[in-house]
Amino acid sequence: MNSSAPSVSEAAPLKPAPKSADFPFLDLKAQFASIREEVASAVGRVLESQQLIMGPEVAAFEKEIAEFAECKFAVGCASGSDALLLALMAYGIGPSDEVITTPFTFVATAGSIARLGARPVFVDIDPTTYNLDPQKLEAAITPRTRAIIPVHLFGLPAEMDLITAIARHYALPVIEDAAQSIGARYRNRSAGSIGNAGCFSFFPSKNLGGAGDGGMIVLSDPQIADRLKLLRQHGSREKYSYEILGMNSRLDSLQAAILRIKLKHLSAWTTARQRNAERYRALFTEFGLGEAVGLPLVPEGSVHVYNQYVIRTKSRDGLRSALRQHGIPTEIYYPSPLHLQPAFAALGHSQGDFPVSEAACAEVLALPIYPELTERQQRLVVEGVEAFLHTAERAARSNHAAD
Repeated sequence: MNSSAPSVSEAAPLKPAPKSADFPFLDLKAQFASIREEVASAVGRVLESQQLIMGPEVAAFEKEIAEFAECKFAVGCASGSDALLLALMAYGIGPSDEVITTPFTFVATAGSIARLGARPVFVDIDPTTYNLDPQKLEAAITPRTRAIIPVHLFGLPAEMDLITAIARHYALPVIEDAAQSIGARYRNRSAGSIGNAGCFSFFPSKNLGGAGDGGMIVLSDPQIADRLKLLRQHGSREKYSYEILGMNSRLDSLQAAILRIKLKHLSAWTTARQRNAERYRALFTEFGLGEAVGLPLVPEGSVHVYNQYVIRTKSRDGLRSALRQHGIPTEIYYPSPLHLQPAFAALGHSQGDFPVSEAACAEVLALPIYPELTERQQRLVVEGVEAFLHTAERAARSNHAAD
């Protein structure tokens, strides 16, 4: 990504775009239409069985996800947020502990740490990958550090070799926040399988999304897996017998059955996202915008699954507003870093503490990338970006001439 992309006037108008540019940021209806009968059959099977909680569908899905993620075990739970929380609980994280993570992520990453009374310790991001910068990691470790949570943001794995090497040196577990990156790979290893545990989310907007909330922890340690199974079900193996204090966080059978169907299609959907990402790159190059917007870069040895396709410009807000006027949808992930959120005010951070994350929050813009997106729709997106930048550049030259 090019954080030094040229700035253009945010007030400059966008030249008219075709009215047919109106389409959604994510088209889940199109996805459902392609698997309607399969999903209906799976849901009917569960309803006929009335095994709705912790039934055979959950066990089968856990086995399939473990194989997919190249881990020995997978433990389903109620959400991706709970996956992070349960993983931290399984590793004994609690009050007075510190857990290192990034401020440029969804609130659940640091929120799961804080909910246990531990302290999130932020490390700034790499400006080209948006993931935790491993070069800054070791300086954040203290005698109270108990774990590291790297985030594979937008579908691109973090630089795990250096992160895990540092973690091993200090005997710290690494819990991968892989909520956005199921199917991503790092040096021929599956995201979620590289650290001690990996956490997935099945929120509907994810590459593998359910019909509601759902989550999964993947790992290869049998003792931690057993503890996770206890923790997600009130600390109980047998009815009304409680070995430890747990919580109610179970993946229900309906979600598992639907996700089993979708898992069969995930590889094809991922390939379509990657095709769309390459098409964006080709279109932006065709329109001569390669230097005007920061396009995603994929480090050698990594496989990106594009849960989001993020460009970058200092004129982000003006560009988004102009595109919205012509039915071109975008999203911002994320408009404010966690260290500046009121929920984390007690940590005592202020503007400027993590400047790379703060700059990213002001400049990133996510474009539609879902598998069913057509070449025509992508061309409309790029035409809209080109029109805004061209009009703004012309206005800037005019203003300069008047001066």
